Amino acid sequence: MARLTLPRLAVVLVFLGLLAMAARPSVDGDTFWHLRAGTWMLDHGQVLTHDVFSTTRLGQPYINSSWLAQVILALAWRVAGPAGLNLLVAVLVTLAFAFVYRQCEGNVYLKAFGLVLAAAASAIFWVARPQMASLLLFSVFACVLAEYRWHGRNRLWVLPPLMLLWANLHAGFALGFLLFSAVLAGQVVSRMFGPARPGVLDWRGIGALAATALACAAVVVVNPYGLRLYTVPFQTVSIGVLQDYIQEWQSPNFHLIAVQLFLWLLLAAFGALALGHRRVDLTELLLFGGFTYLALVAARNISIVALLAPPLITRHAAAALAELRSSRPRLAAVLDPPPGPNRYPLLNWALAGVVGLAVLVKVADAGSPSANDLALRRQAPVDAAAFLEREHPAGPLFNSYNWGGYLSWRLYPQYLVFVDGRTDLYGDDLLRAYLRTAAGLDGYADLLDEHGINLVLIETGSPLLARLDQAGGWQPLYADALATLYQRTPAASQP
Repeated sequence: MARLTLPRLAVVLVFLGLLAMAARPSVDGDTFWHLRAGTWMLDHGQVLTHDVFSTTRLGQPYINSSWLAQVILALAWRVAGPAGLNLLVAVLVTLAFAFVYRQCEGNVYLKAFGLVLAAAASAIFWVARPQMASLLLFSVFACVLAEYRWHGRNRLWVLPPLMLLWANLHAGFALGFLLFSAVLAGQVVSRMFGPARPGVLDWRGIGALAATALACAAVVVVNPYGLRLYTVPFQTVSIGVLQDYIQEWQSPNFHLIAVQLFLWLLLAAFGALALGHRRVDLTELLLFGGFTYLALVAARNISIVALLAPPLITRHAAAALAELRSSRPRLAAVLDPPPGPNRYPLLNWALAGVVGLAVLVKVADAGSPSANDLALRRQAPVDAAAFLEREHPAGPLFNSYNWGGYLSWRLYPQYLVFVDGRTDLYGDDLLRAYLRTAAGLDGYADLLDEHGINLVLIETGSPLLARLDQAGGWQPLYADALATLYQRTPAASQP
């Protein structure tokens, strides 16, 4: 039997805890249009290159940059339904933080603190979407680059094949190039203007790093869309509606407790930098500062900062602890206890077994139909969709943006949606027109008439419903606490 010492037990418990944190119902509105696209590709045996799910962009070519991730999500659903998606997300999260742990310094308790705080800060973004592939691959890239410059372990050769995979999984591959850019800039400036020191490569090493970045850039074109894939990240960030109306693309709302954990992570990083007298490395400063800037501009990047923070925190906190050993040895002994004899190995194994069993129960509960149905009903018009399936009133359908993915998943091909989460497909003009209509602003009927809309499914209490009541020519077909469905009356229907 392997010796399960207390520090090893702590590592086991941390990663079991991470797995338990991530094992939960993980679908959101966008999950379902990814599932619909993945299912379509599995059924048709081809990559989706044009829209088949909406009335507003039907037949229009578009770059489906997450095609491979969508296929994987659809396969996970076919194998185990929502439980398959939940388990996939939990495994990806745990693997991502395993690569973060490899970069951390100090004792196991310090590493555990950094890891758990970072995971808690990023947990709000753990959903069954292709961005989870970016979470894992960014962590792998950061680990390979950190080990190369800090420890001389040259595994750069794995990055171009991983970039080829990343470019077919998610447009977040652009984050990999931002990572390369920060590391290369920090290394070049440090080499030019500073003395040789740990963490700074020689010119040969910098050249190898640059060559790897170029190789990664070259393999991105190996995808169903070729060079056009390079335009997707720029096209996405140029959509004004994202920043104006979609929460994850806006600056973090620090009034939310879940988001305040990100503040705690930043404070822990600043505290470690202040208490430790270890020189701040320019490369880590560019990495942490640059991606923190991106997180303050768009909250979805908090999950990336959470991958970079623990190595920085533990590196500088470990240096502070080392100083305490000479200045305040008693305090240092409490914060960094020396390894003791493994007096109770069976107790350690028993504790690991009990926690492991509890995690299995948590994973099973998160995958149960009742838990997933309850989570789904909080955010999707489940009963309204069932009404449409059963009664099948004539469309076309105008739907809430947040529900487009679910309705496409549930009702295609009976109904095509008006909009869903594919903002790069719809563009600013259509989305802003949709938002004006959904808000019931003056001229709201123009868009409905232009597209011959016969059904409106939107949130109960929406201003649009009040305008439809006032204008006449519409009648309610279905309503519950979440969703209301209106139909244009025959006399008001357009020819």
